[in-house]
Amino acid sequence: MTRILVVDDEPTILDSVGFTLEREGFEVLSARDGSEALQLARERLPDVVVLDVMLPGLSGREVCRQLRAESDVPILMLSARTGEVDRVLGLELGADDYVTKPFSLAELVSRVRALLRRRELDRARRDVLRSGDLELDLSRHDALVDGERVHLTPSEFRLLTLLASEPGRAFSRSDLARYLWETDYTGGDRAVDAHIVNLRRKLEQDPSRPQRLVTVRGVGYALAGV
Repeated sequence: MTRILVVDDEPTILDSVGFTLEREGFEVLSARDGSEALQLARERLPDVVVLDVMLPGLSGREVCRQLRAESDVPILMLSARTGEVDRVLGLELGADDYVTKPFSLAELVSRVRALLRRRELDRARRDVLRSGDLELDLSRHDALVDGERVHLTPSEFRLLTLLASEPGRAFSRSDLARYLWETDYTGGDRAVDAHIVNLRRKLEQDPSRPQRLVTVRGVGYALAGV
């Protein structure tokens, strides 16, 4: 059974989200603070983590940062904050998606299923994409640059896979957002930009002067073979 870890310090949200996910056939683990969330994630290995930003003690952002350093589990962040900057901060820490409160339970379930579906599609692929000194093993979810493994989040890997599927082609931000989140609105262009910034930090020798993941003015981004 697919296992979802839900982390929120508000009992009503924890109960309603947990009940809804269980009704949809998921096994649900619950945590009310960051320390408990990390312990459960490490011991029970959930398939998706639904994580509130504002938690007592260890914040949701810190939980996200620590989980991302040791795991590629998909992370969906929740927050009562509606500012674009807050959404981008979550994505910069490695979150795969972001939902602001108040949210509909149907939307939350849809986002969780989308994360699971994308992960299964990625795992089902058996081919390898190469562009210059970049190699993506789609079955193993591995990214290599000059033969060295680079740790990518699920969304970063998925974004890079799309760009590597057609090296040199310029993809617009809206194209990339629809591919990543299967929706036209996920926080605007800044959300896509946050993933690009993270990828450049991991792929480029000098992220301020990218040679692989380049900006195409007036269009978006492209992967250039190096």
